[in-house]
Amino acid sequence: MPIETMWIVLAAVLLLVELWAINRVRKAQGKSSNKLLWIVFIVFVPLLGVVAWALAGPKHTEHNPHSPQARQ
Repeated sequence: MPIETMWIVLAAVLLLVELWAINRVRKAQGKSSNKLLWIVFIVFVPLLGVVAWALAGPKHTEHNPHSPQARQ
């Protein structure tokens, strides 16, 4: 695989991870200002922003009453 192709694939993967993280930040509970700061950090410092968000970011997810865990 040529080195240029590898960089394109890595950039595409990073972009998909960024979009996923931004979507998770948007759906998380918390103050809008905190969400905005996380999104700005993820967009302008992509790799470091995603790693920092994964380690220290919002962990709240919506409770899904239709999930298999809720039926038990």
